[in-house]
Amino acid sequence: MPLPFGPSPTPINDGATTPLGMAAKGFRGTIRAVDASACTDKSSLSSGELERRLVEMGFVEGSTVEIKHEGFWGRDPIVVRLNNTTIALHRRAANGILVCPLPREPRTKK
Repeated sequence: MPLPFGPSPTPINDGATTPLGMAAKGFRGTIRAVDASACTDKSSLSSGELERRLVEMGFVEGSTVEIKHEGFWGRDPIVVRLNNTTIALHRRAANGILVCPLPREPRTKK
């Protein structure tokens, strides 16, 4: 049963571009584009303003992102590691960030 407070996790296929807001905890990827017009955000911000703010925070093409934590209620907000910076943002804003998953690193035995 999906949670009533946010998007349910969806599988991400290698090579496919997906909104960062739809990714699950532990996801690692590269930003392909910032397109806030695709965001379902119902806030008072226009898509252009949201896009500008995301870019100013460092969400630019080619940057590496990793979802480190997600909130308990509805998996929102999320904590994202962006290059060497940690940022918290709502999933609805993260839906304006299009990412492509990084190849999984092989596990090493210790």
